[in-house]
Amino acid sequence: MLHSSTFDQAFRNDGRAALLNARFAHAGAVEVIKAAFDEIGKVAMVSSFGADSVVLLRLVAQVDRHAPVLFVDTEMLFNETLKYQTQVANLLGLTNVQVIKAKDAELHDSAGTLHKTDPNSCCSLRKTAPLQGALTSYDGWITGRKRHQSGTRARLNMFEAEDNTPRIKVNPLALWSAQDTQRFMKATQLPRHPLVAKGYPSIGCAPCTTPVKEGEDPRAGRWRETEKEECGIHFVDGKMVRTGVNT
Repeated sequence: MLHSSTFDQAFRNDGRAALLNARFAHAGAVEVIKAAFDEIGKVAMVSSFGADSVVLLRLVAQVDRHAPVLFVDTEMLFNETLKYQTQVANLLGLTNVQVIKAKDAELHDSAGTLHKTDPNSCCSLRKTAPLQGALTSYDGWITGRKRHQSGTRARLNMFEAEDNTPRIKVNPLALWSAQDTQRFMKATQLPRHPLVAKGYPSIGCAPCTTPVKEGEDPRAGRWRETEKEECGIHFVDGKMVRTGVNT
């Protein structure tokens, strides 16, 4: 349950998000990013440095390469992801990438096998909880979510009042299509995550990600043969939802 002060702030954020959406309804991604930094307060970008994360990272760097970028290292990521994170940060001149790790992973998962017995708890321990802790000092955060990624996002707005927190979530690429992303990457010659060429259109932790076959959903390789679809970072109406290719 929210404390009254947090509830009041969340209620005010509903109005703020609505006003921002009205003002920037026809704005481009860069203008939305600028508005996030200028209008909301202390804002961070959250990035998985996944398959197409470099697009939003490039746009944020264009606005402010010193902006905080939060990268959650679950300590189960592919080595390729860790190398790619360093490569992209250096390429774009990002000076404030903050690597977030769980402080108690060894205590609760000393054998590193929790993902096999309880993947939801593993994600909560290694990803969701550390990120939520890191975000407590921010007024908002920038994500790479897009309307085309799933039915639940068909009406995704540029600005959202986050459920159960006083933060505003910003989605500069909400209106971008998959083709827009590909065109931008081609025009800017941005490097793709090396695993994309090996059949990984959606990239998470190594033990829980497999290649995707032709014709499969891009996220079919995430938590394959389980009912799990989401790590828990994004919610709609308090429920976990499919997030598309990458955060």
